[in-house]
Formats: sequence, C-alpha cells, structure tokens
Amino acid sequence: MNQEVTDFIKTLEEPWQLQLCEDLRKAVHQALPDVQERMQYKKPHFLKHGKYVAVISTSKKAVSFTIFNTTDLEIPTNFDGPLERKTLKILKGETPDYNKLISLVQLSSLKL
Repeated sequence: MNQEVTDFIKTLEEPWQLQLCEDLRKAVHQALPDVQERMQYKKPHFLKHGKYVAVISTSKKAVSFTIFNTTDLEIPTNFDGPLERKTLKILKGETPDYNKLISLVQLSSLKL
C-alpha cells in the first residue's frame, strides 16, 4: 500500500468519507491483490501493468469511484460517464455494492 494514499485518506475530515475510502481501497485490493497505488492529481489511483484501473475522488458531499476500461462491460445504471470509464457517486448514508464493484474492477482489468 502506498503511504501517500494512506495519508490522503487519513486527512479526510468527514468520518463517513474516510471509512468509505478505506472500504473502496480494500475492495480494489481484494479484486486485484497485485494492484499498484499512487497519488495523481490529488486523488488515489489504482493501476495494473501501469494502466489505470480505478480512482477515488472526494468532494464536500460525495465520494466518487471511477472504473476504467468499461467499454464492453455491463455497468449498472447508477454509474455515469463515457463508455470507457464509469463513475459511481456515493453520498453520505449510501453503501455501494462492494461485491459488484470488485467484480467490475476484476473484469475491467482483464483488458489490460
């Protein structure tokens, strides 16, 4: 695990965002045990073979989780974005389907 990513998550002021980001990070690592992490554009990015697989971003009211390489995947309707990357916006009190996220991350990484 990348220390910069750990530090980013620890600095989140909203406890629900901190917990959600930790849980999303764990889900990515569960999906891809050999995933690489790095901070880029002030956001945690997750890579496989040097290519983006997922990114976590935060705003005042939400946490967004973007999955890359989604062109040929069946993506739930609650995701937004262009064909090649889809983003799930998670608000306070919402719990994402982690099993679905793990599956989508695994499937998207098969294209790399």
